[in-house]
Amino acid sequence: MNSKLQLLSALALVSLALPCASCSNPGESESKMTSYTSSEKKADLAQNFHITQEQMAHVQVVPVQKENLPRTLRLTGSVAYNSFLTTPVFAAVGGPVHEILVAPGEVVHKGQALLTVTSPDYSAARSAYIKARDAYALADKMYNRAVDLFAHGAIAEADLQQAESNRTQAHADLESSADALRALGLSNPEAVAKNPVQSTAEIPVPAPVAGEIVERLVGPGQLLQAGATQCFTISDTSSVWVLVNVYQSDLDFVRLGQDVEVSTDSYPEAFHGKISYIAPAMDSTTRTLQARIVVFNPGRKLKKDMYVAATVRAAALQNALTVPDAAVLRDAENEPFVYVQSGNNEFSRRQVTLGESNHGRVQINTGLKEGERVAGNGSLFLQFMNSLQQ
Repeated sequence: MNSKLQLLSALALVSLALPCASCSNPGESESKMTSYTSSEKKADLAQNFHITQEQMAHVQVVPVQKENLPRTLRLTGSVAYNSFLTTPVFAAVGGPVHEILVAPGEVVHKGQALLTVTSPDYSAARSAYIKARDAYALADKMYNRAVDLFAHGAIAEADLQQAESNRTQAHADLESSADALRALGLSNPEAVAKNPVQSTAEIPVPAPVAGEIVERLVGPGQLLQAGATQCFTISDTSSVWVLVNVYQSDLDFVRLGQDVEVSTDSYPEAFHGKISYIAPAMDSTTRTLQARIVVFNPGRKLKKDMYVAATVRAAALQNALTVPDAAVLRDAENEPFVYVQSGNNEFSRRQVTLGESNHGRVQINTGLKEGERVAGNGSLFLQFMNSLQQ
């Protein structure tokens, strides 16, 4: 906006400058009038130049001053799933996939069936449970009988202890076989034992946690290996990670727990998070350090691998020498310079080096001193007048 205002001011004042320019060769004046935008050279420009009092009224002169300049780091990165809220789903049984019950993008609850597997492991586990259940029932009866006989002096104490041991072992086998059925996703082993005998069964693979299905890795008919084949990935995408690269020069301004604002071209609104991790070593290829930002993701809008920009509000630069952004211009070599007021209606051009820029103010590292006065709004007009007074 400041540049547009300066340009409008310059155009409005061209009429004031043209009479002076017409005193010289017309062709030469035309060349000078355009040289400041294309072929301008430092050696061709006047060291000091004057403007009229009437023209001076259209130039804003501001002091070079020290202030605390807020520092803002703008980092780029990409979205990743929050690994602390992401769970791979493995099949506890082996066999071919019979049916896929969910699709990526669906939100599931804990225990919900994701797919079914036609597994011969079912019949073996069911048979083992029935045998263990019957063995425990018999051992329990034998123990109760031994207790009664021992009470009447019909058997020795050793026989009673043996009956008790047999019952304990049978109970352990029963629990083990029941756990085997539960591992197959069958929460009620007793109900399974009462079902008609079948050689195979369609065993459901349940969701271990609640969340969104973000990845499906198997298809119908695919043979699964028990405990080894990953079927799905479930993630709570209400919170995601943003992985950004921090340059070495910015490391001193990045801290754990800092608030970060994340933006993307896909949405007008910004997302908010905090820096939760900073890598202990630099990347040898990019010479950057990776930082991890935990970002709240309302509406689950941020998607994996989406490119984003992260804005970090770092500590302010203390006593930074600053001028308005409008005061800084660039020459044909893209080198920054300003116009310093050297007297009444008199200005000189001076090269500067820049630092941080924020809220319409830019840091001057070298080239100016505190208290000097420079042209702010209207500096484009001064550049034009400087080109005419060669």
